[in-house]
Amino acid sequence: MRDHDEELHDHDGGLSHDLPMLLSRRRALSLFSGAGLAAALAACGSGSASETGLGTNPATAGSTTGSAPSSATASGTEIPEETAGPYPADGSNGVNVLTESGIVRSDIRGSFGGASAVAQGIPLTIKLTVLDTANGSVGLAGTAIYLWHCNIDGKYSLYSEGIKQENYLRGVQEADSDGSVTFTSIYPGAYSGRWPHIHFEVCLEAATTASSKLRTSQLALPEDASKLVYATDGYGASTRNIARSSLDTDNVFRDGYSLQLATLTGNPTDGMTATLNIPV
Repeated sequence: MRDHDEELHDHDGGLSHDLPMLLSRRRALSLFSGAGLAAALAACGSGSASETGLGTNPATAGSTTGSAPSSATASGTEIPEETAGPYPADGSNGVNVLTESGIVRSDIRGSFGGASAVAQGIPLTIKLTVLDTANGSVGLAGTAIYLWHCNIDGKYSLYSEGIKQENYLRGVQEADSDGSVTFTSIYPGAYSGRWPHIHFEVCLEAATTASSKLRTSQLALPEDASKLVYATDGYGASTRNIARSSLDTDNVFRDGYSLQLATLTGNPTDGMTATLNIPV
């Protein structure tokens, strides 16, 4: 588990009411749709701001250590807690996209609301399944997942220069009866100082504090698949950046990534699919 934000980067109608604090589980799950789901995630993501602010200089960023070994694959082990980074847009560091109408969606390639840009890149389907480790690792239905990642240039919507008015590559989905969600996106680029990754938050109940958030973590993309994608047009900077990084030295994944490394299938021509189980 990390105590400090080491997210390195070289650039940088809302809802009108809160939900009751102590909703029953049944009532909470009944709200996980449309605006109710967005409200739940807005509350779930309203924790403290990350330690590294906007415009962090990678040369001066601090270091962190972790405790989860890469060999931690035993049954019942939970996915590691990680930093949300400086660009979550969940209200913990500036803007809160989770209060915006339109954030609940499966296809996150385009911006919504008053924004209109569409992120370009190799198509990527992201399939996540939340597992209940306290109940035999069965799929945990009714959870909500907020997912976000950078674009082909390694930039984050709502924060990075040139796309601060866009909100693409961010979305919320409710898990189905098997605990699964699917997002349609593009393969993220690799920026300086970080291994290719995808951020996500898992929230259980609709509450008005961050106490309902089960986990904040990151998905790591495999090296072979990433290099295959980065050999295509538009990912030139990613090819250079990934060559200077590795999973074993990345400031988030270096303490163990066996539970965070996605399985990749497909190809750059037809599109890729990333699959990951999220034990919580």
